[in-house]
Amino acid sequence: MQIIIVGCGKVGRTLAEQLQEEDTDITLIDINADTINEIIDEVDAMGVVGNGASINTLMEAGIETADILIAVTVSDEMNLLCCLIAQKTGHCHTIARVRNPIYSKEIGFIKERLGVTMIINPELAAAQEISRLLRFPSAIKIDTFARGKVELLKFKVMPEFNLDGKSIQEITEHFRCDVLFCAIEGKDFTTIPGGTNTIRNGDMVSILATPQNAAAFFKKIGLKTHQVKNAIIVGGGTISYYLTKALLAMKIKVKVIEKDKNRCEFLSEELVDATIINGDGTDRSLLLEEGLGSAESFVTLTNMDEENVFLSLFAKTISNAKLVAKVNRLAYDDIIDSLDIGSVIYPKYITADYILQYVRATQNSIGSNVETLYHILDGKAEALEFKISDHSPIVGKTLQELNLKKNLLVGCLYRDGTVRIPRGHDTLEIGDSVVIVTTNRGLRDINDILAK
Repeated sequence: MQIIIVGCGKVGRTLAEQLQEEDTDITLIDINADTINEIIDEVDAMGVVGNGASINTLMEAGIETADILIAVTVSDEMNLLCCLIAQKTGHCHTIARVRNPIYSKEIGFIKERLGVTMIINPELAAAQEISRLLRFPSAIKIDTFARGKVELLKFKVMPEFNLDGKSIQEITEHFRCDVLFCAIEGKDFTTIPGGTNTIRNGDMVSILATPQNAAAFFKKIGLKTHQVKNAIIVGGGTISYYLTKALLAMKIKVKVIEKDKNRCEFLSEELVDATIINGDGTDRSLLLEEGLGSAESFVTLTNMDEENVFLSLFAKTISNAKLVAKVNRLAYDDIIDSLDIGSVIYPKYITADYILQYVRATQNSIGSNVETLYHILDGKAEALEFKISDHSPIVGKTLQELNLKKNLLVGCLYRDGTVRIPRGHDTLEIGDSVVIVTTNRGLRDINDILAK
């Protein structure tokens, strides 16, 4: 598969790094020669220096034979123009990153009239992820499948849960909740567990369940399951705009602290039910004055990763708030994760996962389709949702009959509006949605779960 990426910023670089593992030929386009040279030294890709909206540049990059063009420059208009010209020049699928809230109301028109195959809005996706976390604050990360009917929730095992030293089988039998343990992350290991694996205090554990069953399990082990009642957000950018709208719809009280006076005026006009404060969100006295000590959630969305992390660390010392920090730079994610500052959101990863999901879907063979894809466990594993649409070697056979790959879990089945955690006697049928969790990379089709 031939893929052209226009724009080699953080998202373009992340995409190139992940797509090089997908049996693809990648060509990168950017106006900055130094940027191109730096990336192609690290990634197996061709580089073209030029304007991605230029026909000559696209022709040089091979648009006539390309399968997908992905436009992720800093300009929405540039991305849409690249896609429009690409469609007129070649016959490829086109994906555009579009972030401006004005365009978010016109996605249908853009896709239908301009012919853009897929629109990606990283800020909206990040806001949706944060709103899920504030609905269920005990979770560190929440990924959704089957249109929200199934969730993959990550939480930290604390001493008060009384789970230390217990095996997964013991926990499942004791609490009698229909949840599946998908992953355990300890200090020195990451594993997709079986029933005999034990859990220790401090481990990060991921479970797969319906929202109702997950809530029941968390309640039994002593974790809070109610959404927050209020939120303080530092930074009034695009993510903050989308998040505030979502939280207000959830009846959550919101305060937004933003330095720029003009931006505050815009937010005040657009978000009339929120409290917009013109001030420095890093000012300790201001945060205390606005009630950080008693706030139920604190979200840091400034353009500075360092500010977001330090503010979360400060909030951790004076409050019991649910903490969420946005981080753009990916190089230090392992260090940030070790700080234990609650939930960390990486918009670049969210965007890359959406696009990778689409690429896998266009590569699949007849029989199924990749509906959802997330990188989990710091990129060491994937959680994928497949929709089974036709006959294949796995249809009609029980799971215990199938020769499944190692380090792979069939996490849940969604059939006729019902979610179930599958057992060995269950079968996969046409029309099912099935969630797979695995450390095996590159699954494109449901048949890929079988060992060769």
